[in-house]
Amino acid sequence: MTGADPFTAIADPHRRLLLEELRRGEKTVNHLAEGLPISRPAVSQHLKALLDCGLVTVSQQGTRRYYAVNPVGFNRLNLWLDQFWMEE
Repeated sequence: MTGADPFTAIADPHRRLLLEELRRGEKTVNHLAEGLPISRPAVSQHLKALLDCGLVTVSQQGTRRYYAVNPVGFNRLNLWLDQFWMEE
C-alpha cells in the first residue's frame, strides 16, 4: 500500500458513498457530486484521499477525469483482513 492509510480513508462516510458509486462504474467528479449533499470541491478532496491510499484510480479522456475503484488497492485490504480469519 502507499503511504496513506486506507482504513482512515474509508472511515469517512462520504468516501464510502463515493466508493459505492464508483463500484457501479467510472464517473466524473460532477457526476459523483450530483448525488451527495456536499460540494464538488469537497468531492474532489475526498477522491484525492482515496487516490492517495490506492483505493481509486483516475484516467483522463479529453478534458474530463474519470475515477474508478482500484481493484489492486482493495485486494491489498482483503489480504490484510483475511489474516484474521485464517485457520491455524
